[in-house]
Amino acid sequence: MKAILFDEAGGADSLYLGEVNKPKPAQGEVLVKVSASALNRADLLQRQGKYPPPEGASPVLGLEMSGEVAACGPGVDLWKEGDKVFGLLPGGGYAEYALIHQDMALPLPAGLSHTQAAAIPEVFLTAFQAIRWLAGTRAGESVLVHAGGSGVGTAAIQLLREMGAADIIITASAAKHSLCRRLGATLTIDYQNQDFEEIVSEHGGVDVIVDFIAAPYFTKNINCLRTDGRLVLLAALGGPKVESVNLLKLLSKRLQITASTLRSRSHDYQIGLNKEFAEFALPLFEEGKLKPVIDRVYYWQEAQQAHQLMESNQNAGKIVLHIGD
Repeated sequence: MKAILFDEAGGADSLYLGEVNKPKPAQGEVLVKVSASALNRADLLQRQGKYPPPEGASPVLGLEMSGEVAACGPGVDLWKEGDKVFGLLPGGGYAEYALIHQDMALPLPAGLSHTQAAAIPEVFLTAFQAIRWLAGTRAGESVLVHAGGSGVGTAAIQLLREMGAADIIITASAAKHSLCRRLGATLTIDYQNQDFEEIVSEHGGVDVIVDFIAAPYFTKNINCLRTDGRLVLLAALGGPKVESVNLLKLLSKRLQITASTLRSRSHDYQIGLNKEFAEFALPLFEEGKLKPVIDRVYYWQEAQQAHQLMESNQNAGKIVLHIGD
């Protein structure tokens, strides 16, 4: 089968359309003929040699896909050939065919195309995990989401809106503020020209912060949190080391700090998260209350350009790859 490959760690120009063996479904797995996949920061890191796939996962890039079931492995009883599905993968999405465990596949929501569905799994599951499972966000709380115009950011805004958050505050470049407000953000901050700590503090602080930047924002985040506040770290795009921390603020405010990635989680954890997310979100996608936010769609032959766009941080929402001719 055809797939987007790279032979050595490097830049976006190392990607090319090549051929690999078509996978065969094992116990509990389904083989999906992929119609669309989507980009994630993890793809860039893996291409650069900084984020190897989990043991046993496909070395092909791609953590999400949407397509049609082409074959079922032994023990599969949830799906049949021809079913339209989408879902989160440990790898292998940038290919004509991909394997997914039957418990991780989800039915294509009515009214959504494969292109739209491919933009859902990684960002919405990551946002759902951060907001519901890790932070335990409750209706009526105020939440600050950094990188609000990113894929996870735009998913988090919508989920928080549907969960009844009182205030949804985001940081993003000014060009992405309009999109974030349309999705439900109540306060938008231009991180390039404004001090988010000052603005959030004047607003009375927040109960929850979802952050991808880490070190440069850490102290400011602590200062922004109210008593019993929760900080969820999902990445360290700004750097991993903080020179000094006043631990008394954590004690006096009774703060909780949680850090997590999703790809490295156990299979059972991912299945549980996937099930709870599906129960909450799939009806909302079918009702049009939740929507995948897509910045641009590329043909998979243009994977180099797609990666370059993500590296430029200019995209607002997801970058999708159309798989096939």
